Amino acid sequence: MLFHYHFWTPHLEETEKFYVENGFRVTLRLGKHEGEFQSFNPPLNWDDFRQHTILFRIIEVRKGAINLTFGYGKRVMFDHIGFLVSEEKLNRICDYAEKMNWPVDRGDRRTFITTPYKFRIELQANMDAIDSLSEKISLKSLKVETNKPGLENDLLALFGQPVPSIHNILGEAVTIKEAVMEGMQDILIDPNGVKIIPNGSES
Repeated sequence: MLFHYHFWTPHLEETEKFYVENGFRVTLRLGKHEGEFQSFNPPLNWDDFRQHTILFRIIEVRKGAINLTFGYGKRVMFDHIGFLVSEEKLNRICDYAEKMNWPVDRGDRRTFITTPYKFRIELQANMDAIDSLSEKISLKSLKVETNKPGLENDLLALFGQPVPSIHNILGEAVTIKEAVMEGMQDILIDPNGVKIIPNGSES
């Protein structure tokens, strides 16, 4: 199940505000301050630490079965998408990735597969990565722009079945152009250029 995407961005506060205003809750803020990683989680808000120089590694927002993260970058850069899978399926996908010569980085909490399309795929088997499995609030599909063809066929080989939640278009950039979400009301564009579309409005 598609549940996640991550961006690096200079627009951290604006991105957090955008998603909070659209029903997401902040669950994590982790940043480096005075040489050490510290958490700045709610109930702290930006006015509580705005005066400090903090290099945010990750800010996480959640809504239903959607988990989105972003960290500080000098420019907007798409990093990865995430799928929630069973442990059995995770191992099978990793086996397929290794046969495709795609690097696999297995971790205690999550596994990353590096694709040749300049973004990564996260595999997550921990159900606590989302607030709920509600179909009423979920990430239905992503339109991913890449600068080389073949993504959808490679995802078919990687997962051992079609991945209809990922639609690929060719362009000059590598980014997410559109995210179709169940539980959203309006068509919006987030501070990093992702067009958020309510499910049923994309046709």
